[in-house]
Order: sequence, then C-alpha cells, then structure tokens
Amino acid sequence: MEERVSLVDRSAEDLDQLISRRRYRKMVLVAVLSVSAVAVAPLLIMSGITYVQYQEAFRAELTRPMVRFAAAGKQSIESYLSERLSALAVVARETSLKELRDEGRLASMLANLNQTFGGVVDLALIDEDGTQVAYAGPADAQAVSYAEDRWFREVNARGAYVSDVFFGYRGLPHIVVAIQHNDQEGNGYVLRATVDTDEFHWLVRARTARRPELDPVCRRCHSLGVLPFGDAFIVNREGVLQSSSRLYGDVLERTPLPSLPYSSQVELVDVVDEQGEPLIVSYAQIDRSPFTLVVLSPRVALHAGWLPLRRDLLVFPAISVALILAVVIWGSSYVVNRVREADAKRAALYHKMEYTNKMAAIGRLGAGVAHEINNPLSIITQNAGLLKDLITLSEELPPREKLTNLVNSVLNAAERCGGITHRLLGFARHMEVQWETIDLDGLLKEVLEFLGKEASYRDIEIGFRYSGTPPAIVSDRGQLQQVFLNILNNAFAAVEDGGKIEIGIDLVGEDEVAVKIADNGVGIPEDQLGHIFDPFFTTKKGAGTGLGLSITYGIVQKLGGHISVVSKVGEGTCVTVTLPISRAHA
Repeated sequence: MEERVSLVDRSAEDLDQLISRRRYRKMVLVAVLSVSAVAVAPLLIMSGITYVQYQEAFRAELTRPMVRFAAAGKQSIESYLSERLSALAVVARETSLKELRDEGRLASMLANLNQTFGGVVDLALIDEDGTQVAYAGPADAQAVSYAEDRWFREVNARGAYVSDVFFGYRGLPHIVVAIQHNDQEGNGYVLRATVDTDEFHWLVRARTARRPELDPVCRRCHSLGVLPFGDAFIVNREGVLQSSSRLYGDVLERTPLPSLPYSSQVELVDVVDEQGEPLIVSYAQIDRSPFTLVVLSPRVALHAGWLPLRRDLLVFPAISVALILAVVIWGSSYVVNRVREADAKRAALYHKMEYTNKMAAIGRLGAGVAHEINNPLSIITQNAGLLKDLITLSEELPPREKLTNLVNSVLNAAERCGGITHRLLGFARHMEVQWETIDLDGLLKEVLEFLGKEASYRDIEIGFRYSGTPPAIVSDRGQLQQVFLNILNNAFAAVEDGGKIEIGIDLVGEDEVAVKIADNGVGIPEDQLGHIFDPFFTTKKGAGTGLGLSITYGIVQKLGGHISVVSKVGEGTCVTVTLPISRAHA
C-alpha cells in the first residue's frame, strides 16, 4: 500500500518573522479583541436591556398620571354633561308646554336646577320654527330666531345636543345643551340651557382656585392636579380651545396640535406641534359631545428627569468596560510577552539544532573527506621529496621543465585540497539566508561529491533523470546543500549495498521546480510515515538523532517551498522537494 504525506499545510514561518514585534502586536490585538468581545458583549447587552427597561419604566412613571387624569376627566365631563341633559329631559317630561311658556314657571325651574346642579345660566323654550317663545335668565327676554343656527338643526335631528363653546348674542362664551321634545298633542319644541363655562372649565383647570367647593365633581378634578410642566384643556374637533390653556392661550384660540385620531379609549401618543415642539399627549374624546380632553407635557420634562438617571445607568457599564479592557490588555500583553520569550528560546534552540545537525553530517563525511585529502597530500609529499632530492643530490640544477612540472603538480594537489576544505567550510558555516542564483544540477552533483567514496565503496548506483535542462533558481546555496545532504544520507542508509538512488528534476507549472530523490530501500511503515518530520523521531535503531528531516522540513518551508514523501515498505521511498524558481521572501 502506498501512502503520501503532504506537509504544505504545516506552519513554519521564517525565524525572524517568528519573533518579530509586528507579529506579537497582532497577537495582542487579536487576544484583546476576542477576550473583550466575550467579556464586554454580555455586559453591554445587559446594560442595554436595563437601559431600555429603565427608560420605559421612567416614561410610564411620568405618563401614568397623565393617563389617569385624562380617564378621570373624561368620566367627570361626561357625567357633568349627562346630568344637565338628563335634568332638561326630566323637566320636559314632567312639565307641560303651557307651563314652560310661563316665564315665571320657567324661572322657578332655573332656580331649582341651579340649586340641584349649579352652573346653569339660563333656560329658553324654542318652538318648532326656531323662535324663542320663553326665557328665564339674566338677560332680557327677546324673540330671537334660531332657525338658521347649526345647533338648532342638530338638536332636531339627534334629539339632544351639546354645542362647542361660542359667543352668543351677549358676547360671552357659553355652552348650549338642548333636548328636543314633543308634547301630548304632538307639538315639538326645544328646551335649551346655557351652561356656565367657568364651571365647565373647572373640570380641567384644577390650578385655579375659583369656587371648587361648589361642585363635588370640581372638587374631585381639583384633587387630581396637573403634572409639573404640563397642561390640560379641552378642544373641539377643529382643535379650537374650549377651555383656557396655560401653553396655548384663552378660549376659542386655535392650538398648534395635530389632529388626534378618534378613539373610545384614553390614548397616549408622542406628537410634534406646528411650532416643532415635541410633546407627550394623553387624550380622551368625550362621548355625545364635540369635546376632546387633552393632557400634555413637553417631552423635555421627560428628559429633565431621565438625564440624571441615564447618566447613572451609563457610568457603571462605562467604568466596568474600562476595567475589563485594562485587565484584558494587561493580561494579553503579559501572556503574549511570555509566548514571545518562549518562541525566542525555541528559535535559538532550532538554530542550534540546525547547526548541530549540520556538524553531525560533516562528522559522518569525515572518513570520505580524509581519504580525498590524503590523495593530493601524497602527491604533494612525493613531488616535494623528489624536488628536494634533485636539488640536494645533484651539483647542477635540474632542467627547468622538470622543475616546473614538479611544482605544478604540487600546486594542483594543493588546489584540490583547498577546494575540498572550501566546500566543507562553506557547508559548516553558520549564516543567515543568502539569496543567489543556483544551478540545481551543479548543486546536487556538488553534494554527491561528499558521498562519492561511500557510493563507490558500497557499489550504490546514482542516476539522474531530467526532463529538459534544469532551470536556475534563486535560493540559498548552503541551506539547500544541507537539505539535499540530509535526504541523500537517509537514502544511503535505507538502501542495501548495490542499491539504486535516482535523482530527478521537473518543472511544476511556471513558478516552481520539483527535485525528486527516490531509492529502492526498505521503505517506511505506514504508521510511522506521518511522524518522520517530527523532531527526535527516527527509524534508525540506535543510529539517528531524529533531527535531520525535521530540520530539512523547516529549511524548505523557510525557503518558500514544501516537501512531501511517498513510501512503500519493501519497495523504497521518494522524497519530493518543491522550490520556487524566483525569490520566495523579501
């Protein structure tokens, strides 16, 4: 069974980036935002809910008396008007038309009504043609015709009528209540009473102390009171004042309020008058009349009491959020700084491990390198001895050509030793990434020079397979030397004597190149394949450190590439290193 492990998704950032301040500032920011969201969001949500509930409770506390006053006022006004209409109906039923035409009798009835109810200014009897035929009151009796008046037409149509406040013949504002009645002979007539507007106004103007004790209804309304900064008054359907208003003036002046929709219940609405003033209005429409009782308060009154409470409601969450953020920022900075210190130590340890692994690889190459250096040293020794003998044993100088050949042989051997030591020193040098253009074919063959003696001694066949000319890449020579040396060392350890290792280079798209190193060795078991890049994991019983492939993986990622492994037990392993052609990091 063949298993493939891809390590592209593993995170291995450049070590410089790993411990950069920018990275840790971002970590602090993410930690602060995430922890703050978890800690602060519930507090803000609960504070918002509390804020809304307090606002609604405060508004209810302010408006409840307005609604209560409107409900009580509606009941009082309806009762007041109903009593007057009922009294007129009783008078019409119990008194004959002849008696009503008697002005003395009519004056006696007026006195009885005022003694019983109060607030009745006069009584008048109007025949079916609209002519006043009898009158009792403070004015002189006049044969006035009401045939063309709206109230007269409406009382005949409805049977009972309550008028708007209006100025009569005497130039005084008053309210007319009237009923239509037919006597036993079928003659129709209207009994009309003029109601004292002062008494009527007292039903809503509880601020003015003018004879409230005369009427129990007035005393009851007076005890209700009107809200601070508020106003209470009566308007008709056209918005004209039927009682005086503290805000909008005297009777029969028009209010700037918008039209209030009809409702049989007491309503509470927010409105803006024609002057742009925001108001809270509670209103109740009076049954069987054109009147609407209005109780209002400027919305600023709500805000005046709400602002201090709102400030208190906002101060607590603001202080709590500030404390939470301070603790979160301090805690996140502390933890991230500890993480940064740990990462710095880990980065230093990784550098040390990488260098140690490189030196271990050099140690494994020591035997082959020593053999390579011994050959040119033997040539140098032999030629130097021969040169000495020619000079010391002969009285004459040897031929120039012979001396030149011996010296050139010594120089060539010394140059060969220098090349070997230069490669070793370059491989062992511990330095940062150095970007340069690299010939992969030449680099791989250069690495194989370190292993040439072992391959020759163990009769290991090394083949090359290229699809076209291998491209040059921009990377770090020393780092790639270590990568391929680690992989080839593992391949040499996996194959038996007489084994085979094949190296291939293929283009991957237009931006990458893949180097494949395949062997026909023992392979890697499936259960171990996923751990081969873990530090200190090794399949070489007692012979490996477990750092080679781990460091190889980190180097490849640092150079912008990725590495993958395909292996099958008994058939061999193929390691693929994919590298970018151009420079991967700035």
